[in-house]
Amino acid sequence: MTATRTAPPSSSAPGPALPRRKDRHHRGVGRWIVLALLVIAAAAMLFPFAVIVLNAFKTPAEYSGAGPLAIPTEFYVDGMINFWNRVNFGQKLWNSFMIAGSVAILAVLVSLFNAYALGIGRVKGRLSIVVLFLIANMLPHEALIYPLYFIANEVGLYNTQLAVIIIFTVIQSAFGTYLLASVFGTFPKEMLEAAALDGASKWQILWRVVFPMSRPTLSVLVVFFFIWTWNEFFIPLIFLVSNDKQTVPVALGVLEGDRLMDATTTSAAALLGVVPAILFFLFFQRTLARGISAGAVK
Repeated sequence: MTATRTAPPSSSAPGPALPRRKDRHHRGVGRWIVLALLVIAAAAMLFPFAVIVLNAFKTPAEYSGAGPLAIPTEFYVDGMINFWNRVNFGQKLWNSFMIAGSVAILAVLVSLFNAYALGIGRVKGRLSIVVLFLIANMLPHEALIYPLYFIANEVGLYNTQLAVIIIFTVIQSAFGTYLLASVFGTFPKEMLEAAALDGASKWQILWRVVFPMSRPTLSVLVVFFFIWTWNEFFIPLIFLVSNDKQTVPVALGVLEGDRLMDATTTSAAALLGVVPAILFFLFFQRTLARGISAGAVK
């Protein structure tokens, strides 16, 4: 009786467990391969930075004897101190922070106003204007330098930091306008219409509806504009002739190849030039990640 009560195994029981495990296995192997490639690529990109760090804290005699890849046996900081005092690096650091910070804020504001008019205001010829901003963003700085120099010289702004701030604000806002105009073009019209029905003006709609929802994207632009402006070399080299007005990249470029600077001092100078931008990026890394993830969700 007990044998008759025992139900035979169902033929419809799920059996393809092995193929699934095999697929998971293959996916796991693929992820490890991708991870290994990413680690190799990251190591290749970080290798020059590691060499700079090693040589920045190495004595010139140790650099000559052991080579650039040897680990320093003592903590040598005279190269950094000599470079700092020689170029008045504190002043150059302040100039770069002031110019890059001003450009980041002003360029985001200009981009916000332009994109609000193009993406939400629906200005006539909107597509042509957006394409014009895109073309302007693609122009090389070498093609713009002579007209910019002529205009700055005529209005008395040559050799002033204000000229560099204005130029980079316009250049960066061209990209920001193109990006934000595309984002604002897909902005939900229901929210704008509801705000207008509640009696909100266009200015109030911008600051109370559009700006809060676009804050993640704007924060990403602030970070990018700051780093891009910080790393600029060509235009500050042309427009900032006085030593007390130059930026960090210009100070590094002017002293490059100087026979009075040894290899360890040059490495220390390069390290001092890149560390502030890295610290700024790491400080705002969360803001950058939130902005990119918010844009992806949208």
